[in-house]
Amino acid sequence: MTTTRKLFGTDGIRGVANQHPMTPEVALRLGKAITYVAARRSGHGAAQGRKPRILIGKDTRLSGYMLETALSAGICAMGGRVLLCGPLPTPGVAQLTVSMRADAGVVISASHNPYADNGIKIFAHDGYKLPDDVEAELEALLESHELDDARVSGSQIGGAVRIEEAWGRYLVFCKSTFPDRLTLDGVKIVVDAAHGAAYRVAPAVLEELGATVYPLGVKPNGRNINHRAGALHPEHMAHEVVKRKAHLGIALDGDADRVIIVDEKGK
Repeated sequence: MTTTRKLFGTDGIRGVANQHPMTPEVALRLGKAITYVAARRSGHGAAQGRKPRILIGKDTRLSGYMLETALSAGICAMGGRVLLCGPLPTPGVAQLTVSMRADAGVVISASHNPYADNGIKIFAHDGYKLPDDVEAELEALLESHELDDARVSGSQIGGAVRIEEAWGRYLVFCKSTFPDRLTLDGVKIVVDAAHGAAYRVAPAVLEELGATVYPLGVKPNGRNINHRAGALHPEHMAHEVVKRKAHLGIALDGDADRVIIVDEKGK
């Protein structure tokens, strides 16, 4: 029998920020549920002396701070350890979840949606989307309020650490996927990061590989993510390619999990 989902869609939970279900209250309860399930499935828990590690990354939306704080509170209340990565592309969260040996990874983003929306997507320890049965378990815990009064105390309470070099770690990984003997020396590239999660790492990767980069959409203010920029509006990037006589152009969306590429003619 198929279970009807009320919260989790095909890409996690999404909605208007600060309206159900994208409220700090729901995020706190979700943080508790993620930690509870991660601890049980991995065999780790505060009582066993190893706090479950939950990695959190986000895009540049204003509401990301609110949801990040609430999620972290829920995780710590259940004895988890939070790894805060700050703005980071969705693929970067998946990759760092694996490389930093986290029990789960969380992305706070609504991808290509307007800044007033937000979402929460969860990765398993292997960097892949949670299996449907685990999402169903999390949703059941939220719906039942079973964990509302669950908490640890004393030394079992979790903590949070900010991974200041998180985007740099992902930069190194991205560069490692490029053939060693191939460089971008002499290549001119326009890259539009949509004022989103890749605003630092996308230009930096290309520059360190030798390209001359003309960056667009790299001045996030919490409200301008995807606004007339990035993969939703590639015409701006295409125009800049022709103007700069660049060899190609790249446009990303807010969480950098989709891309549009044009040639030197902006096509």
